[in-house]
Amino acid sequence: MAATDFLQRNREQHLEELMDWLRIPSVSAKSEHKADTGRAADWLADRMREAGLQTVEVIPTAGHPVVLGEWRGAPEGAPTLLIYGHYDVQPPEPLDEWTTAPFEPEVRDGNLYARGSVDDKGQVYLHVKAVQAMLADGGRLPVNVVFCVEGEEEIGSPNLAAFLKANVQRLACDAVVISDTTMFAPGLPSITTGLRGLAYMEIRVQGPSTDLHSGAYGGAVVNPANVLARIISQLHDERGRVNIPGFYDRVRELTAEQRQAIAALPFEEEGLRKEVGAPKLGGEAGFGPLERIWARPTLDVNGMLSGYTGEGAKTVLPARAMAKVSMRLVPDQDFHEVERLFIDHVQSLAPEGVTVEVLALHGGQPWHAEGGGPVFDAAARALEQAWGRKPVFIREGGSIPIVQAFQETLGAPVLMIGFGLPGENAHAPNEWMSVENFQKGAEAVALMYEELR
Repeated sequence: MAATDFLQRNREQHLEELMDWLRIPSVSAKSEHKADTGRAADWLADRMREAGLQTVEVIPTAGHPVVLGEWRGAPEGAPTLLIYGHYDVQPPEPLDEWTTAPFEPEVRDGNLYARGSVDDKGQVYLHVKAVQAMLADGGRLPVNVVFCVEGEEEIGSPNLAAFLKANVQRLACDAVVISDTTMFAPGLPSITTGLRGLAYMEIRVQGPSTDLHSGAYGGAVVNPANVLARIISQLHDERGRVNIPGFYDRVRELTAEQRQAIAALPFEEEGLRKEVGAPKLGGEAGFGPLERIWARPTLDVNGMLSGYTGEGAKTVLPARAMAKVSMRLVPDQDFHEVERLFIDHVQSLAPEGVTVEVLALHGGQPWHAEGGGPVFDAAARALEQAWGRKPVFIREGGSIPIVQAFQETLGAPVLMIGFGLPGENAHAPNEWMSVENFQKGAEAVALMYEELR
């Protein structure tokens, strides 16, 4: 096919272009990078124009801009695909754990190392290159394509839902295509059909008005750190289940067929244990690791802070204690409801002598797709052609809150075809993307368009 020939001939140039984009530190969470984030949006818009998109705009929002690109030259009655991704990246800290600087891309052992390489610049850019390949030398796409690439995914997409609602007609499509996930294993193409939702909370315990001498006051004043520890200890039962009344009421249980499909995947618990470097795996009793990660809700403490934590001893009774807690949710849980359940339960555990405040910081709904239909089927055939293996259908344990918003606002199914790999350090130091996956991913997307002809 001419498009795959184009991609193979120009693979080195496309990689160099991606590396240029990765040098722009588009960290959406930090105000000092606001100009960089805008520069990354402009860079992408220029590349979209070079690729042959008919209309490209950088559209302001209350935060970072959205890059919207359109090609609408398909035959009458052809479907429209909306390609979603994000150009913002996670903060790179801790910097001393990077082998090379996070915004100085380097290829080592077949992998491209840089912040944003796989999450999500590399995966966005392979879609741009696939469209360019189809349009090269006077070619045409068999479908209409709309790119919607935002700059706030890493901070929860605070302005995208409003953008979608304000542009429903312009963004109308037959399917939304997203590449911001991973393949199950190297060489094994994958279609993701489920993501967990999120309810992110903060617990604040306030005791005395100031830190106290633990000898002079200890035993007569309620210690906020002790209270917080007791509260946290009561959030799970002895079988690893979340101990919040009503938490499991809406959980959609796995069917026997779904559990069999998960069990049939080429997975070894020992490999996961070695990957994370833990002495032993754990979690909710009665479920395997993949079931726990993909299809069971969880509650985890993400951070705690109280009292003196520096070198040596300081006998202090802390005035306050704080914990960050995230809950990953599954269909059909609602994050707003879970937030209320969590707040009520934590408040019920608060003793006299302290005040306990619980804040809901961030949330998103879980998402699940049954799969099937022309676009899913075309993607499956294209992935098999690119990798020489039938794709597997998997879920992921993480959250992309905006996915459900796309599905509900636009009334279109979501196809998630990710080209990352396990262990890619997406939010950690030494993030990387397989160069082969970047190149094959672009070929697979071009083949998908061809399959829709």
